[in-house]
Amino acid sequence: MLRIIFMGTPDFAVPTLETLLTWPGCEVVAAITAPDKPAGRGRQLQESAVKQAAVAHGVPVLQPTNLKSSAFQEELRSYAADLQVVVAFRMLPEAVWAMPRLGSLNIHASLLPQYRGAAPINWALIEGETQTGVTSFFLQHEIDTGDLILQDVVDIEPEDDFGSLYEKLKVAGAALALRTVQAVAAGNVPTTPQPHSPTLRTAPKISKETGRLDFQQPALALVNRVRGLSPFPTAFTQLPDGRTLKVFRARVVTPEEAVTPQPAVPGSWATDGRTYLRIATTAGMLDLLDVQLEGKKRMPVQDFLRGFNSEVLNKKDVSS
Repeated sequence: MLRIIFMGTPDFAVPTLETLLTWPGCEVVAAITAPDKPAGRGRQLQESAVKQAAVAHGVPVLQPTNLKSSAFQEELRSYAADLQVVVAFRMLPEAVWAMPRLGSLNIHASLLPQYRGAAPINWALIEGETQTGVTSFFLQHEIDTGDLILQDVVDIEPEDDFGSLYEKLKVAGAALALRTVQAVAAGNVPTTPQPHSPTLRTAPKISKETGRLDFQQPALALVNRVRGLSPFPTAFTQLPDGRTLKVFRARVVTPEEAVTPQPAVPGSWATDGRTYLRIATTAGMLDLLDVQLEGKKRMPVQDFLRGFNSEVLNKKDVSS
């Protein structure tokens, strides 16, 4: 029976942990996760999703603040793990990932080598991909570059956003992790070195500015950006009066729908004050469907327009 150390923090990692706990061919001897952090208005300490799941299943939990600490590494070594399984955790020092006799494997939410980095789900949507997937690979020095083990393809539907695709990949990742661990246990691991190319798309960390809508881009590109950031951290723009408007859903206006003359200058607004709110781009009109004005609740655009003075939009055009 394989002795496994599991490493992860967010709820994305929980299905993998729980799947491994149900397989009789391994024993999860400990879970490594982030320290408790203050959250919410009361700044109460909050446990990670992985810690909560591990405690519920009686799995010992370690929460190191420093992975290079000799005390942590000594405690980790005491579990005598054969293998470490890593899902949505931070970068590991070599002394940690090389510790088990069978190494450490990671589950990544993309079809590596595409979309290496911290935010593969977001960027696959932002770039307009129609397929993504999950990959298992052995950890090496450089992040997300280790030898590939297995991959599963997941289709991206036109209606998918970050939230829905996250849920799909969370489940797919758990199934892939189990198959990978079973292959390791059987001594039949099909590894393939990753190709290296400067043209590969990457998935850097999402910043606030990633969400800013630039109307010098085509409407379709902006729809994909909205999808890739919804429901969190959310795409946004500024109204002409300076207030921030978050955008959770949007679409491209078809030529057939543009029955009235539409503004041609990118960043110009158009509305009938009741049913639609649109912004001109360099290619097509962006139709906002689901929005949130700063200080207000998220709502369909028709509800937003009921309490909104559309004269505000005539003050000036916006370019981003």
